[in-house]
Amino acid sequence: MKTLLVTGSSGLIGSECVTYFDGIGWSVHGLDNNMRRDFFGEDGDTTWNLRRIRKTAHHFHHHNVDIRRRESVRKIIEQIRPDFVIHCAAQPSHDLAALRPFDDFDVNAAGTMNLLEATRRVVPDSPFCFMSTNKVYGDTPNLLLLRELETRWDYADDSYADGIDETMSIDQSKHSVFGANKVAADVMVQEYGRYFGMKTACFRGGCLTGSAHSAAELHGFLAYLIKCVKEGRKYRVFGYKGKQVRDNIHSFDVCRAFEEFYNSPKSGAVYNLGGGRANSVSVIEAIDIAERAVGKKLDWEYISENRIGDHICYISNLAKLHSDFPDWQVSKSLPEIVKEIASA
Repeated sequence: MKTLLVTGSSGLIGSECVTYFDGIGWSVHGLDNNMRRDFFGEDGDTTWNLRRIRKTAHHFHHHNVDIRRRESVRKIIEQIRPDFVIHCAAQPSHDLAALRPFDDFDVNAAGTMNLLEATRRVVPDSPFCFMSTNKVYGDTPNLLLLRELETRWDYADDSYADGIDETMSIDQSKHSVFGANKVAADVMVQEYGRYFGMKTACFRGGCLTGSAHSAAELHGFLAYLIKCVKEGRKYRVFGYKGKQVRDNIHSFDVCRAFEEFYNSPKSGAVYNLGGGRANSVSVIEAIDIAERAVGKKLDWEYISENRIGDHICYISNLAKLHSDFPDWQVSKSLPEIVKEIASA
């Protein structure tokens, strides 16, 4: 039986990996200390998700390990000796990172280093997938020429019709503290592939979503929006006339991309990973979709000041991913995703 190590295993992507790989016969070990609750309060608490996967998974082992603790990480990898490492644990909010910069660095940058080095020392041939972010591009996407449509911003240059690819610079831009720390981790994951020859990949995610999301205002756009509609909470739209665009991808399709990398690994690979244009949506478009899915109106207000470093229009170009992994595709449409979250 093959063994998988997943960090952030009670979170959205991590728990999807637990469920998927357990279902195809892997032994899955998850590292998660529920620091998301510390970051985001009750909304971020992942205890419910841990209970869920403990009930449904047959070969799952939970470890309450903090990835900031170097020796703890080394010991667990020595104990497990995983065939595959998927690193999803993170502080995921660029707003919160500015308030807690050391915590953000220790989790996102140093925690990734702890995992990389332990993997290199113990199981250097095991593929290593890192859940990176499109925030590594900083605000460079905002320099692209845009056109304003009735309900969204879009690229004015037709060469970006399929979105932003991996050639966009990650240098000399405003990232947010979160984005800068993820750049540090992203580049180190690449370097361990290029310098040490490890099989590593950075997946630069757009909006990752699904019903297993413990969404909060500071992180989890689509799931949090739907939560606000369902529960009658007030939702705040920050800047850009509410026309800022994101492409959304279901956690299952993220997990499948990881599996494809395991089956055909490379050293120091980088992939943009999102739902593509077909799954793109602006905030005000998403409000309308969510209201119709839930059958209730959303109480929302507009804040004219945008979030620092926020993208105006970001759509992931998936051409490289499709080229390297022709068996992978986005299998869950935006309406399917919204329906699933609204029904949860």
